[in-house]
This record gives sequence, structure tokens and C-alpha cells, in this order.
Amino acid sequence: MSGGGIARWLRGWRPAVSMAARNLRRNRVRTALAVLGVCIGVLAVAALGIFGNVLALGADDAIGDIGTQVVVSPNADAGVESLSAADVAAIRRAVDDPAVGDPAVVPLYSDNAVVEGVTSQTFATIYGVEEPGLAFEAAEGRLPERHRQGAIVGAGVAEDLGVEAGDTVGIAGTRVRVVAVLAESQTFSPVAPDDAVFLPESAFAADGYAQALVVAESGETARAAADAIREGVNAREERVDLFELAAIVDEINGFFDLLSTFLLGLGAISLVVAGVSILNVMLMSTVERRQEIGVMRAVGVTRRDVLRVLLAEAGLIGAAGAAAGTLLTVLLVAGLVAATPTVDAALVLDPTNGYYLLLALGFGVGVGLVSGAYPAWKAANERPVEALRS
Repeated sequence: MSGGGIARWLRGWRPAVSMAARNLRRNRVRTALAVLGVCIGVLAVAALGIFGNVLALGADDAIGDIGTQVVVSPNADAGVESLSAADVAAIRRAVDDPAVGDPAVVPLYSDNAVVEGVTSQTFATIYGVEEPGLAFEAAEGRLPERHRQGAIVGAGVAEDLGVEAGDTVGIAGTRVRVVAVLAESQTFSPVAPDDAVFLPESAFAADGYAQALVVAESGETARAAADAIREGVNAREERVDLFELAAIVDEINGFFDLLSTFLLGLGAISLVVAGVSILNVMLMSTVERRQEIGVMRAVGVTRRDVLRVLLAEAGLIGAAGAAAGTLLTVLLVAGLVAATPTVDAALVLDPTNGYYLLLALGFGVGVGLVSGAYPAWKAANERPVEALRS
């Protein structure tokens, strides 16, 4: 439609909107109740949608980067008790592909032991690692590029023993200096760094590795790495099992998507009820104004103009209710943030929440127009003689 056509279209609707506003003011109570119904429906859709989205964003923020890791373990069902150097080399070859993103592969020896501090002791998993900086971050001290001596202590073990970087801990009767304390982990997997101590590989006399940790830059890259390992390492024999944290993240996200859809459905029920209210208002209005509409048609007002006026009435009810519901949603969410310090304001102000406000606003206006369509069509197509005779 050209600019001139749009201007003519708007000019055609201007008197219809003006007359519709006047007609609605003639019965303020009925109009206010219809607007209130739409307002409540829009409030329900927008508020429930935003609350569901905030829950999903909060879960995603709490999960952190766990989806970027893949834990490769020997397949005990196939009789494989440990990962050999050849297995680790095969894993590295499988992920050494630009399409996969070349993630880091960190093989780990594993054992269990009692770790002693100055005044306390705790039971911990002892890992042997050569390049800890590829998979972990230090909160105290510095992670060596090649772990040759000393111990790297997980955050939980350090708290239990009360040790810091530079202190010593006892492992299997030997005192070892703590070179670094790891930052608290945000992940859950078979490799739990918080409750572990990392020693150099030379401290282990095992024949093979217990696990290999594949650390990617994103969940998508981690999934690609897992697929590459299955195709490369397990091509002939199922030698390794894979624990994909990205799959867990996908399941969690899927749950919250389902929850958001369910909450939106609950809110939509309120809008459907509001639509029935508008339908009732418009039907009653056309019945009460049947003679008026008949006179309009008799003096030359076209069906299109009558249809415009009645659709404008329904649209105004929907628009007023939608605008009020959207404003109330903003105030409600703002009050929730102010009254609940545990709610992160950054999650509430996330741009994705604006989608639910726009969705509810458009849905409210749409419900008004759809609910008013049948009464408007019925009134516009009634014969003027029949309308005047009533």
C-alpha cells in the first residue's frame, strides 16, 4: 500500500474511532467492566510469562558453563578398566577438527585418600593432572602450566581444612605444599573439583587414566566433540562412555520452556474469558442500538462504515484493557523486585522479558477485535427495514 493509500485508509477510520469512543462513553459501567476483563487477562499473560522467563534465566545463570564439558570414562561393560595413552591420543585426534573447535583434552588419574590439614582432616578424591589450567581456575595462588610439584586444592577441601596457598597438607603420610586453591566450581559431574586435590601425574603409578575431561568453549562445541569421539574412538569398539553435561542443560532448558508455555496457557484462559465478556458487551450494544443502526443505514451509511464503528469499539476496549494490563504488569514486577531482595534485578530487566509484554499487549488488542467481529458483521448486514421495524 502506497503512502497516499495509507493516508486515505487512516482518514476512513478516523470518524469511526471518534464515534466508537462516544458510543462507549454512553455506557461507562459496561465498558469499564469489559476493559477490566481484558486488563486482568493481559496482566495474567504478561506476568506469568515474565515470571517463567525469570525462572529460566535464573536457572541458566546458576548452571553456568557446565554444558561446555564432556567427561570420557572407560566402558566397564566392554571390559575396559582405564584409558590408555592411545585412547587419550585417539580422543585428541577426534576433536582436533576446525568443525569441532579443538577443545582441550585433560586426562586424569584418580584415587581416594585422607587429606590432613593442621588441625583437621577430610576424605577427598585425589586426581593426577599435567595441565590443570586447561580445565580449572585458581582463586588463590597460580596454576602451573605443567604440574610438576605441589598440590592444587579444591575450594571445598580448602574450606574444610582451613588451608590457603602456601600452606601444606598431608596426603598418604607425605606433606605437600599447596600451590593453588581452585575457584568454587559451578558444575556437577563425575569430576568434582571442589572436593578433590590435584597432584602431578608422577605421584601415580597407575597403568591408565581414570577419566578424560574435554573442555569446549560452548555447549554446541561440546556436543560436536562428543559426537566426534563416538565416531572416532568408538568406531570399532565401545571403549569409552561419555557423560555430556550439555545434554543435562538441554533437558533443564526444555523443562523451563515447557513451564513457560504452561504459564502462558493459564494466562491465555483469562484472556479468553475477557474475549467472551467483550462479545457479550458488543452483542448487547448492537441489540440496544438496533434502531440507531437501522437509521444510519437508511440515510446512506454503508455497511463498511457500520462495521468500522463497531470494530473500533471492540478494538478500543481491547486496547484500553491491554494498555492497563501491561502497565499493571510493569508495576507488579517492579514491586516484586523491590520487595524481594533475592530476585536479581538484572534477570527481570533482561530484554527477553519485553517479548511477553508485547505478546500480551498484542493478544489483548487481538482478543478485542476478534470478539467484536461477529457482532459487527451481524449488525452491518442487517436489512435497514428490519432494524427500523423493531
